[in-house]
Amino acid sequence: MVEIKNLTKIYPNGVKALEDVSLTIEEGEFVAIIGLSGAGKSTLLRMINKMIEPTSGDVLINGESIVAAKGKKLRRMRRDIGMIFQSFNLVKRSKVLTNVLAGRIAYHHPIVTTLGLFPEKDKQIAFEALHRVNILEKAYNRADELSGGQMQRVAIARSLAQEPKILLADEPVASLDPITTIHVMNDLRRINRELKLTTLVNLHHVDLALKYSHRIIGLQGGHLVFDGPSSEVNDDVLRQIYGRELLEEEVLGDVEDLEV
Repeated sequence: MVEIKNLTKIYPNGVKALEDVSLTIEEGEFVAIIGLSGAGKSTLLRMINKMIEPTSGDVLINGESIVAAKGKKLRRMRRDIGMIFQSFNLVKRSKVLTNVLAGRIAYHHPIVTTLGLFPEKDKQIAFEALHRVNILEKAYNRADELSGGQMQRVAIARSLAQEPKILLADEPVASLDPITTIHVMNDLRRINRELKLTTLVNLHHVDLALKYSHRIIGLQGGHLVFDGPSSEVNDDVLRQIYGRELLEEEVLGDVEDLEV
């Protein structure tokens, strides 16, 4: 369970990215965070694993404050939180398997990972993660030989190799074409269901958020303006989140008519 308590972030330039946001994410939920660019979506997500320090407030992971955590405790808590980025963040000159094994780094002494001396158990975990996202056959390819969608699947596999309890995804399909987007979102939903893995996803496309998530969190200007089931999101809610009349092409993607 993730508890976010009165979270506020003000950057040094005076920009208030989040203001007094409180919410609770239950174990196994698939939650989509939506809102305009600059609404605070990425800031919120990155404060859950303390990539960004809050100005005030707290984030509790199963009752433990990650904001207060330091050293070994912080590393242990981060180990339980997988992170997927829009830009994949792969070492493109390395093999796919090597990239996925990077998800096991937090379990070992630095000298083990520096020399690439991962035990056989870790390799089996990496292979299983690649199999789960249907890209096992690319294990010994270099990452720069893959398509964008394949790279994102490798990034998902790397996060799964951590054996996390929470999965965060920051605009994971923003740079992908519509068909590949569907495949990646299907992977994320299936992983959420099969592993009962708590999943929070920032999404630009409202239609994807509604199709895939159990719950929608809407941010507007750093404020929490909606938190409820996807089924309760209507035009009035979207106007509340986006702050103006919506034009379909501005917030809806190209995948509306595709099967999921």
